[in-house]
Amino acid sequence: MRLAIFVGCLVAVGALVQIGVLPKGLGDSNFVWVVLLALVLSAPLSFVLLRKQRDAMSEQLVGKVDRAKERLEANRSQEDGETA
Repeated sequence: MRLAIFVGCLVAVGALVQIGVLPKGLGDSNFVWVVLLALVLSAPLSFVLLRKQRDAMSEQLVGKVDRAKERLEANRSQEDGETA
């Protein structure tokens, strides 16, 4: 999704540069200018637009980490019980 947002920004910035709304950069730096501007625009857009997906992924990760901690603690208590 993040790549799609970047590609969309790249296409939009490229089109705006070609029609003259945005400056073309200095000399032969047109491509670099377009890519950097697309990166600068896509970063905050992806932060805002992908918030729900990021929150859902963090909830999944928290659940997996909690389960792994529980299994580790259960294994530790079994080992402690066997040696005592």
